[in-house]
Amino acid sequence: MYVQHGDLESAQKVFDEMPERNIASWNAMVIGMIQYEHNEEGLDLFSRMNRWGFSPDEFALSSVLRGCAGLRALLCGREVHAYAIKSGHDLSLVVGNALANMYMRCRSLEEGEKIIQGMPIHNVVACNTLIAGRAQNGCPEGALDQYNLMRKAGFQPDHIAFVSVLSSCAELATLGQGQQIHAEAIKRGATSVVDVVSSLISMYSRCGCLEESIKVFMHRKDADIVLWSSIIGAYGFHGKGEGAIKLFKQMESKGVEPNEVTFLSLLYACSHSGLKDKGLEYLDKMVKRYGLEPWLEHYTCVVDLLGRSGCLLQAEDMIRSMPPKADAVIWKTLLFACKIHKNADMAERIAKEVLKLDPLDSASYVMLASIQASAKNWDEVSTVRKAMRDRQVKKEPGVSWFEFKNEIHQFTIGNKSHPKSVEIYLYLKELMSDIKKCGYAPDMGSVLQDVNSEEKEYSLAQHSEKLAIAFALMITPPGFPIRVMKNLRVCADCHVAIKYISKIKDREIIVRDISRFHHFKNGECSCGDYW
Repeated sequence: MYVQHGDLESAQKVFDEMPERNIASWNAMVIGMIQYEHNEEGLDLFSRMNRWGFSPDEFALSSVLRGCAGLRALLCGREVHAYAIKSGHDLSLVVGNALANMYMRCRSLEEGEKIIQGMPIHNVVACNTLIAGRAQNGCPEGALDQYNLMRKAGFQPDHIAFVSVLSSCAELATLGQGQQIHAEAIKRGATSVVDVVSSLISMYSRCGCLEESIKVFMHRKDADIVLWSSIIGAYGFHGKGEGAIKLFKQMESKGVEPNEVTFLSLLYACSHSGLKDKGLEYLDKMVKRYGLEPWLEHYTCVVDLLGRSGCLLQAEDMIRSMPPKADAVIWKTLLFACKIHKNADMAERIAKEVLKLDPLDSASYVMLASIQASAKNWDEVSTVRKAMRDRQVKKEPGVSWFEFKNEIHQFTIGNKSHPKSVEIYLYLKELMSDIKKCGYAPDMGSVLQDVNSEEKEYSLAQHSEKLAIAFALMITPPGFPIRVMKNLRVCADCHVAIKYISKIKDREIIVRDISRFHHFKNGECSCGDYW
């Protein structure tokens, strides 16, 4: 009874005072601890239970596996798997699904898929586990494929499946598929579930349709903290910091109390809109008014905010004095700020901090080389490149893609495998010539090689986002908005070039890079050159 009401302290007291315990009382405590995310205590109880000679039932065993998944404790999960095999519980559908979920949550997708493939029968839970596992392990295409197979097999998707496939659509920025899944979710009544609505807000936002995110949010009259945080995050991703702040104030006026995720979304919005004073104010408010402990991610947003604003030393001081231990991401955030402000000396010092924590991070080497190239320190660029070769670090290639009529067209620098490759390169050559006549000048500082100007210009002209935009302009009617996605940050040269393209072609061009959205229109970008 106490467990069911979430009063674990009272449940533990009763359990400890029992003169004699049976399998039911042990199972109840193990399940209760893990149900309320006391995973370590739950696993400890499971261990004690075994030492006392009690064998858990399939439901307690599946709870233990959920605890291992929550802790990402793969070794412990494998030990529980061995116990399940020994006790014969591995053939249970409940345990089988929990095993697959545990492996996938612990980043062992292949082992999780083997468990599901070996199960004598499948159910909706098994399908959901496989879809979620692929989505969480960087296989969004696989998640969507499994969703389609699930429907063909006659299983009806539930809210758990919708959350996973919508997150996959958001990752791939496949708006067409996302809209179809939205329609299916409405048909199944899943849009009454908060997590599905939150996923829809994120999906539309990450596909470049902020207005659709707002419509989804406005449709819910009883928005809770999850939905408020989602819509504030959507505004932030599109660089609308003032709008995010306005939403936050509306939320407070309605008596909805913010949590750590809300403040993370708000600080992200401030950092991508240059609202330094507001960002620092909200970090202070988070601690002093709401008594919330900032996570490392909150500090990363503030370091980004300070760094972009040129307060590089203040940002470094924050990293060195903050309570959480710094990771490679927060140092890399400061390194990017050094690149923006062309501070080569500081960049070299900060890069060492990044590479101490993540010696194989290709982005940090590339950023450092870019900073040194901008300063024309070609010997230093060569040193960075040699370090990459010696450590066998390979630069992640830039990839851009464009969806049209539910078909994805993908481009990489200099690649000519697309069926319309010849036409694309000819069109792009004319396009670059046209924008030059309007004042565009290639940014040679974006090229990391000490070659002549002609070679640098040729290299810049073949960047993946330029190829994707050229193709989109070729095949879409006049006035049709273009949405291009990229796996890395947009480079400075492409950012300038796309502004000119949007003006001479009278098109809205929406580009999503790894950091945020850029809405190009009439020769201007929504980021205000602050990215």
